[in-house]
Amino acid sequence: MTEHVASYYAATANPHAPYPALNEDIHCDVCIVGGGFSGLSSALHLAEAGYDVVLLEAARIGWGASGRNGGQVVNSYSRDVDVIEARYGAATTAMLGGMMFEGAQIIRQRIDRYAIACDYRPGGLFAALNAKQCRHLERQQANWRRYGNDRLELLDRPGIRREIASERYIGGLLDHHGGHLHPLNLALGEAEAIRGHGGRLFEHSAAIQLDYGDPAVVRTAQGSVTAGRVIVAGNAYLGERLEPRLSRLSMPCGSQIVATEPLSADKALSLLPNNYCVEDCNYLLDYFRLTADNRLLYGGGVVYGARDPADIDSLILPKLQKTFPQLKNLRIDYRWSGNFLLTLSRMPQLGRLENNVYYLQGDSGHGVTFTHLAGRLIAELLRGDAERFDAFARLPHLPFFGGRRLRVPFTALGAAYYALRDRLGL
Repeated sequence: MTEHVASYYAATANPHAPYPALNEDIHCDVCIVGGGFSGLSSALHLAEAGYDVVLLEAARIGWGASGRNGGQVVNSYSRDVDVIEARYGAATTAMLGGMMFEGAQIIRQRIDRYAIACDYRPGGLFAALNAKQCRHLERQQANWRRYGNDRLELLDRPGIRREIASERYIGGLLDHHGGHLHPLNLALGEAEAIRGHGGRLFEHSAAIQLDYGDPAVVRTAQGSVTAGRVIVAGNAYLGERLEPRLSRLSMPCGSQIVATEPLSADKALSLLPNNYCVEDCNYLLDYFRLTADNRLLYGGGVVYGARDPADIDSLILPKLQKTFPQLKNLRIDYRWSGNFLLTLSRMPQLGRLENNVYYLQGDSGHGVTFTHLAGRLIAELLRGDAERFDAFARLPHLPFFGGRRLRVPFTALGAAYYALRDRLGL
């Protein structure tokens, strides 16, 4: 399948012409493999800096996680700075902490500069279901304030009840620097910005072979790109054939989302009066928000190993109805799944495969924001400033326990343990 999945996002995408498939041998400064946010952000930062950029996408721009996710602009990383400091030390934490809100800033700058119509709304809520999670949010607020985010509000039970019409939550943290948007329209807008800077984009042009050298050559079924530099940014949809070293370090995981029928404006705002997006604090978290046409978009859970579940409704609707029992009889108009790329450390992986071949992957659920930062970091690297890129590249990139064959059951077993702790409030 190489067309966009039948999601709410595909059904409401801005009008856009397809990009051609590569059917010739061409040359450029930088060839980027992958047309999701990692590749698009890299291409746009480099094209803005004057590089001759070619981007290859196996399916359509934004076809993978970048065009299917929950649309939440969530700051920081999948591990907070206290965990980073305990694992990697003060110097690394200072570098990474100084970048933890930059991805969201880049997104807002892109939207403004290129007038990208993607329904951006500010404000994101972290919702706590028990006292332990409330204490975690207190630490998170303190951690984030240390690195410059002073627009955070802790909410008690009455405060979170004013923001979410649900009895499930006992507290929360409101991040005014967060927000939500239509991710596929953001991706399409960024692609047009790349083309406006002279970048060349090709769809239905899977990279099937990478010949290392100086220059390197990326081959597709009907053409090739010879480039001084190559960036591999396929993430969960890269597969194992093009560069097996990358697939050994990560694991694709699936997440499922539904979108309801449109609600009346009054009904929609009765659920989320200030139209903030929400994610809870569970290990296997739920997330939800309103769309521009007043649908409730609700997602959650993880399917390890990236298989598509046979019945998305059975996975998501019990969660939705537990959160909002007042929506019990609501029609579901769209349901879909998509994969993100998980790492063992839950930290993103940036690095070098050869002197002129680089990779960006493994955002572990924080891809909307981190990919936009990663594109800036790779552009800095290619322009001669490696300091911030190397702050991530030096992090240990560890393989999953059990290798490719046993990583799924081992990880699922660990997730079940943490899910049980969530249910018990431990």
